[in-house]
Amino acid sequence: MERPDTEREPIRVMVVDDHPVWRDGIRADLERSGVADVVAEASDGGEAIERAREAMPEVVLMDLQMPTVSGVEATRRIIEESPHVKVLVLSASAEEADVLEAVKAGASGYLLKSSTSDEVRDAIARVRDGEPVFTPSLAGLVLVEFRRVAAGGEKGPEPKLTARENEVLVLVAKGFTYREIAEKLFISVKTVQNHVQNILTKLQLRKRYELMRYAIGKGLDRTPEP
Repeated sequence: MERPDTEREPIRVMVVDDHPVWRDGIRADLERSGVADVVAEASDGGEAIERAREAMPEVVLMDLQMPTVSGVEATRRIIEESPHVKVLVLSASAEEADVLEAVKAGASGYLLKSSTSDEVRDAIARVRDGEPVFTPSLAGLVLVEFRRVAAGGEKGPEPKLTARENEVLVLVAKGFTYREIAEKLFISVKTVQNHVQNILTKLQLRKRYELMRYAIGKGLDRTPEP
């Protein structure tokens, strides 16, 4: 079984935003809750790339609109250099282009700045554990884009997945969180994560959004749940 969040080590977080008051507020809230330690801050994407190398955070809270290097470019560079680092975008923009560019750059999630403190803290923990997290109003457009791109892709040979891996893949396609998949299949969240990693390896994919796009392209989001 998963340990309760209160028994887990604080998550190492870097906060990237060009507004000092916003950074201060996020830092105070995260550290007061005990969910995270803010190990670094940055006011620009270029600075974020440098700080990520030094501080090695587990999760980066990333704004998009910054003075010189954008949040999208910083996300791309940070993940290229440190693939284990998860980036959670926290932006005021709900524009479709911004959301999709961030996801394509490798962001694991996208929340609006109107999100509550509880929602931000929960998203940080889920992203650290490997789950994609999106503000509900944005999740639909991400799925639509995955379907559109997947519909134009070429079909290769079918990978040899185990029965359990196929069950997990169907639930991933339907947008269930890792915790929800674990509950449905009566397995631990860690086991779900291991299955997803095995599936990514077999499909020669690197990112969770690529896995969801693959699954939707196969029509698995319309397959009955196991």
